[in-house]
Amino acid sequence: MLTSAEERVMKHLWALESCFMKDLLDAFPDPKPAKTTVATLLRRMVDKELVGYRTYGNSREYFPRITKAAYFGQRLRGMVTDFFADSPTELASLFAEDARLTPEQLRELQRMVGKKLEEE
Repeated sequence: MLTSAEERVMKHLWALESCFMKDLLDAFPDPKPAKTTVATLLRRMVDKELVGYRTYGNSREYFPRITKAAYFGQRLRGMVTDFFADSPTELASLFAEDARLTPEQLRELQRMVGKKLEEE
C-alpha cells in the first residue's frame, strides 16, 4: 500500500507513463517538493515493487509497475475488508443510500451490475 505522499507521486507516474526525475518534478504544482523527497519516495516505491526504472548513464527513467486500476482495486478490496465487514454489499448500500448519487448514476450502477450478472 502507498502512503499519501507516495500516492501523489504515483498519480503523476500514471499520467506520464514513464519519466525522468526532472519530468516528474515538473508535473507537480507549485510549491514543488524537493528533489531529495521525491527520490526517497521513489526508492520506497521501487522497494515495494510498485515502480521500476531503466538506467541511462547516470539517469533513471521511472515507470509504474502496477496500473492505476489494479492499485485502486486492491485498495478498495482492503477498504471493504476493513470498513465493511468484508461485505461488498454493505459498500454498495452506502452508495445507494448515502453517496448522494443522481438517478442517472444509480441507473449506470444498475446497468454495470446487470452486465456483470449476464457475464456470470
